Amino acid sequence: MKPLKEQKIAVLLGGTSAERDISLNSGNAVLNALRSQGYDAYPIDPKEYPVADLKKQGFDRAFNILHGRGGEDGVIQGVLEQIGLPYTGCGVMTSALTMDKMRTKMLWKGFGLPIADMEIVTRDTRLELNPERIVEHLGLPLMVKPSREGSSVGLTKVNAVEELEAAVDLALTHDDTILIEEWLSGIEMTVPVLDDQVLPAVQIIPEGEFYDYDAKYISDNTQYVCPAPMSKEREEELQKLVKRAYDVIGCRGWSRIDVMTDAKGEFRLVEVNTTPGMTSHSLFPKSARVVGYSFEQLVAKILELSV
Repeated sequence: MKPLKEQKIAVLLGGTSAERDISLNSGNAVLNALRSQGYDAYPIDPKEYPVADLKKQGFDRAFNILHGRGGEDGVIQGVLEQIGLPYTGCGVMTSALTMDKMRTKMLWKGFGLPIADMEIVTRDTRLELNPERIVEHLGLPLMVKPSREGSSVGLTKVNAVEELEAAVDLALTHDDTILIEEWLSGIEMTVPVLDDQVLPAVQIIPEGEFYDYDAKYISDNTQYVCPAPMSKEREEELQKLVKRAYDVIGCRGWSRIDVMTDAKGEFRLVEVNTTPGMTSHSLFPKSARVVGYSFEQLVAKILELSV
């Protein structure tokens, strides 16, 4: 096998998901970081270029920075497996599983890992929705979210029973399965994992009530604290939980796991991002910087972990 800097690298970016613009931003940052270090890297947008032809065009490896459906759900991974092109990030099964929050959480729950209590609604069961019963079970406020959408697309905080149906209907415009979850009122964190090493947690302090799309990608008022302030014992507990969650799902290379605390301060696993953002607002690079990785070094390391 040729050394990495002699290989032709496809940076997969853009795509057709609701997160296309974020992927383009991430992809351009990755592309520039690779080129600045002497890698032979090229932008490839699956919306415009058939990924199945990459090997025929002389590409040796792919840096996948596609976010959302089509790029993070096992589809592009399956194409790359089929043509025999090594790529960054998780494999087909893990990518498909983690794109589905409901099934990810059920697997974690089956292994005894902590998640928020939730109810599941589908397009087929929508007419059976009983807001009063759900509020009696989960309390108020509630979080309603699509099961297979990323970047906080389609999320609603429900403060009153009368608001639940509209929130469910909004989420169902993004997916045919949605989650209604108990409100986690504690601290919000995200924890990157790189090459099986759990990196420092980033505490997220949004300007609004929760970390929505605007807080992630638009607002300059969202605060990020890294490392997240906690005792050594608490940090070790979190790292152990995150590593267990990472391993149970079958992640490899790099991923980012979101965690919140409930009203009692107990950790609750939220979701996995198998292709984390790499924009100026992104949290994986913020955490990696704390342990000594520049953005360029981080991008090179992720590429080295491709299989």
